[in-house]
Amino acid sequence: MPDIKVAIHTEFIELNQLLKLAGVVDSGGAGKALVAAGGIRVNNKEELRKTAKIRPGQRVQAGDVRIRVVAAGSVASAPAGRQGA
Repeated sequence: MPDIKVAIHTEFIELNQLLKLAGVVDSGGAGKALVAAGGIRVNNKEELRKTAKIRPGQRVQAGDVRIRVVAAGSVASAPAGRQGA
């Protein structure tokens, strides 16, 4: 099961856009269709809202792909040499 970490620069990202950014689908529209079809889980609960707000710390599962959302400014996702710049 692939694990993908996605860093966001905003307070939240819409679920359909997260699926696109993570490479699970090719477009936001395809993300909406995937969510509508069912099988998307957020923090281990089924999610049917296409534009649900996903925040850092939340985990999304789409089929056998797991996505972990982190804040872009967190130390774990900051590029080496750029922390505290």
